Amino acid sequence: MRKTGAQLLRYALEQVGVRFTFGIPGVHTTELYDELNASEHITPVLVTHEGGGAFMADAISRTTDAPGTLLVVPAAGLTHAASGIAEAFLDGIPMLVISGGIRTDSGHRYQLHDIDQSALMKPITKAQFRILRHQDVVPTLFEAVRIAYDGEPGPVYVEMPLNIAAFAGEVEGELPVFRRAVASSLPPEVLAQVPSAVELLKRAKRPGIFAGWGARFCEEQLTTLAELLNAPVSTTLQGLSVFPGNHPLFAGFSFGPHAVPAAAHAFQDCDCLIAIGTRFAEIPTGSYGLKVPENLIHIDINPQVFDANYPAKVKLPGDARTVVKTLLAALQTSGFASTVDGVALEAQLRRDKIAYHDEWFGHDSGHRVNPARFFSHLRHVLAEDAIVVADDGNHTFLTAELLPVHRSRHFLSPSDFNCMGYCVPATIGAKLAHPERQVVGIVGDGAFLMTCMELVTAASNELGVVQFVFNDGELSQISQAQEIPYNRKVCSVLGAVDFAGVAQATGCEYRLILGNGDIAPMIDEAMKLAAQGKPVVVDVRVDYSKRTRFTKGIVATNLKRFDTRTQLRFVGRAVWRRVTG
Repeated sequence: MRKTGAQLLRYALEQVGVRFTFGIPGVHTTELYDELNASEHITPVLVTHEGGGAFMADAISRTTDAPGTLLVVPAAGLTHAASGIAEAFLDGIPMLVISGGIRTDSGHRYQLHDIDQSALMKPITKAQFRILRHQDVVPTLFEAVRIAYDGEPGPVYVEMPLNIAAFAGEVEGELPVFRRAVASSLPPEVLAQVPSAVELLKRAKRPGIFAGWGARFCEEQLTTLAELLNAPVSTTLQGLSVFPGNHPLFAGFSFGPHAVPAAAHAFQDCDCLIAIGTRFAEIPTGSYGLKVPENLIHIDINPQVFDANYPAKVKLPGDARTVVKTLLAALQTSGFASTVDGVALEAQLRRDKIAYHDEWFGHDSGHRVNPARFFSHLRHVLAEDAIVVADDGNHTFLTAELLPVHRSRHFLSPSDFNCMGYCVPATIGAKLAHPERQVVGIVGDGAFLMTCMELVTAASNELGVVQFVFNDGELSQISQAQEIPYNRKVCSVLGAVDFAGVAQATGCEYRLILGNGDIAPMIDEAMKLAAQGKPVVVDVRVDYSKRTRFTKGIVATNLKRFDTRTQLRFVGRAVWRRVTG
């Protein structure tokens, strides 16, 4: 049969379950877009910038089982999207990245967009393909999706030259049908390590669980394991939703000197830690300030993470769904009985959470918005299945410390690549995937300015997403980091921005929260407008004067690493500048 590459692309994407593509059409992709426009299963979404499109695709993959998919023009389309692709790469998010390509049959040099795109993508994708035959279109796309999901997930890049996409070519035989394989059992060498993990847990006096994004599919087994062990559970930032935030054993985001009191106290005497789906990266460890017990049981799908930052006593490579299920069964059949006083542990966690809540509520925010009071009401109005998206900044850690998330894969945030500008487009992707759910974004004013024009995409698609913009006129996470040691703020104070004007320009509703008295009525109004399909920008004049535990913890951790002379120089300079101004 004779088919164009565009026709074959459409068939392949429908087979692998793609529901949306994100990008901006160009001369190299018009044939592809025209073909997808005729699909009953795929909706091509026009974005204002390919970087925003990459974050939308990321949100599709994080909240559904369908591959988030980019369809961009070559060269500039890829470079614009590179930050979002790299975020997915470091965060372990599957993504299908498809670009057009220059003609391979013309014989001409210096064509428009003529760069080595595979070389550009190599550091930030799991694999790169350039399709040179029509026969290879469908198998290549199937293989790309398989690689994207196999092992530790990540983005895969496919280039389709213009002559393949637009012209018909011969394809032999019937088109294949896509089937995604899922491993359901562990290899013998991994099973052999499970009894060692069981023995460590039997001897433990204060076991704990540290769960990351890799545990997102085993919420039920993870909950059962925690209850069997009477173990507190803390999570990474990216994995914040993998364990119910309203469960009595949930301690909070991370543990150690940068964590909230509930987590810091619950893990203080931990003598055996089960780490599930976490790489012990810089953010969740508070700049590597965690003290991890010698008896570490580490579960991860990528064996390369073992011993990278903390040595593990028992290493269990594999999908957390299978490994946790196997470990739980082994504990149950061994007759395991916890020696931890679960009632006392839960009572201590509850007391610490109430005390921290009261500490925040007692903070005088003056005429600005107290973050704890804001998050308290927001949690009150959010449904159990609401999706919360946070950007990168000071607001991220306020969200992690003050807003419990109740369901797995319902909290999204950039993590290891830590890219600002994620929130606005990611809420759009999440809302497209889940139109029936509430989707809200928590975004700092600096991060909002990076991608706020994507609100045009939200408005044109009638997507009722709410952007709560934490507005203090600064890049607060950086300005605080500058203010503490330097008593100066360099390039971290924003210019004046009329957020009402941004809302009007992009077709959104606007609401203003000036102080604590505005919190309830303005949040309620915003959620009602969103329920009617209207995107809303809520300008929150937030008070950042009270530092998060995370900020205070990492400052202290890093200061301790300096030698005495350097410590004295930093402290002395800070004191001198405060005295002299």
